[in-house]
Amino acid sequence: MRCPSCQHLDDRVVDSRLVRAGSSVRRRRECAACGRRFTTYERLEEEPLTVRKQSGVVEPFERSKLKRSIQVACAKRPVADSIDELVDAIEEELASSDGREANTARIGELVMERLSALDQVAYVRFASVYRNFQETTEFEQEVHELQRRRRYETPGQADLFRSSGNRADGPSGEE
Repeated sequence: MRCPSCQHLDDRVVDSRLVRAGSSVRRRRECAACGRRFTTYERLEEEPLTVRKQSGVVEPFERSKLKRSIQVACAKRPVADSIDELVDAIEEELASSDGREANTARIGELVMERLSALDQVAYVRFASVYRNFQETTEFEQEVHELQRRRRYETPGQADLFRSSGNRADGPSGEE
């Protein structure tokens, strides 16, 4: 690393520390020629995440757009503290997928999946825009589907319908 003071290329690392939750390394260096200490940062250079829109246009992923759309759905809901965590989780899942390109349908489904667990009103609001609801019956259908899923996704509820036999008629497999 070139010394910012004397431009000499020989230095030694005095200290190294992980920063930003382990995504970067901070190094204190000392120039071998003039003795001046300076700090450098290393981070992994990743290929940026891109989004393929329905029109086929590919553009860079913008976290702010995702966050803004979720904030609109969560307006006046008691989940404001969870929005950043939600956006982080979605961005992390997109980044950890095989490709560096995500389509808008996948992003929308991830948002709806997580919003349904976080806040049902925010979920219906987001779904109404994402799925372009035109009639009130579409809202009703979405609410009924959400209630149906929630009823079957209650932790431990599926165990109530399992029996020792192959039938799920009752707790003991009898009618």
